[in-house]
Amino acid sequence: MAIGNGGTGSGLVVSFGEMLIDFVPSEAGVSLAEASAFLKAPGGAPANVAIAVARLGGRAAFVSKLGDDEFGHMLAAILREKGVSDAGVVFDAGARTALAFVTLRADGEREFMFYRNPSADMLLTAAELNVDLIRNGAIFHYGSISLIAEPCRSAHLKAMELAKESGALLSYDPNLRLPLWPSPEEARKQILSIWDKADIVKVSGAELEFLTGHDSVEDEVALRLWRPSLKLLLVTLGDKGCKYFTKDFRGIVGSFTVKQVDTTGAGDAFVGALLQGIIEDQSALQDEKKLRQVLRFANACGAITATKKGAIPSLPSPSEVMEFLEKA
Repeated sequence: MAIGNGGTGSGLVVSFGEMLIDFVPSEAGVSLAEASAFLKAPGGAPANVAIAVARLGGRAAFVSKLGDDEFGHMLAAILREKGVSDAGVVFDAGARTALAFVTLRADGEREFMFYRNPSADMLLTAAELNVDLIRNGAIFHYGSISLIAEPCRSAHLKAMELAKESGALLSYDPNLRLPLWPSPEEARKQILSIWDKADIVKVSGAELEFLTGHDSVEDEVALRLWRPSLKLLLVTLGDKGCKYFTKDFRGIVGSFTVKQVDTTGAGDAFVGALLQGIIEDQSALQDEKKLRQVLRFANACGAITATKKGAIPSLPSPSEVMEFLEKA
């Protein structure tokens, strides 16, 4: 069955949103103020997803705006080097590429401090969109950070519209970053404002609790985020696995026990694997056995990524995942 214009197997995943430089302390478990040195690492969830797809042998493109500076050109070069098309990337001479300082706590979880006032990605306009590229996507993937400020918000909404019109599946991972929003209320309102446009939505347990206002990840709470327009709702629960909901079935796929070093990019590795699995066989959205296989593979990708430092260097290849699954 063909998806959009891409066709099964060779379908293109177009990912939209921010790409930035993460500065990570060279030692874990220290605050930003205590850190003696920082390592720079390319980041940004939508970019990580595109690279995850390419790493797994899929076709991926990225749509964004970067600063016309050394960091911006470095990020575009990384996309190309990792096999992702940068045909949708434009540069802004008047704004810098976004930066984030990331604290790695001793347990491998993260805290963020952002430098975006405004950064180039916030200044992407609808007129700068590569319309042909977006129309060629089988899946169009995005987050919510691009909804925070104009003109990027309008560009985001236009890109979704173009993708939908051309028959693409729309995939949404809100990727909540509360420090970037004017208030928690505004974050909740805007994140939910495009909810019913998506075909696939993935949230973390913490995001589920934030969006519903309920301190629980039970099924009845998750189903508050269900919409008739959805084909698949996923709730990722870290080492507890992943819950899935479709109109016909629901369940949970267990995760894998690993020693977490750095969770950066683990969710993006999961999403990339999920999207590539759907590209390869869209019937997984209607066939529970196939969906469970795709989610087991995606859980493995997330688990492997969490065992290494940095997002992009940790994204696994198909052979790494197969080896991991054989030992699991």
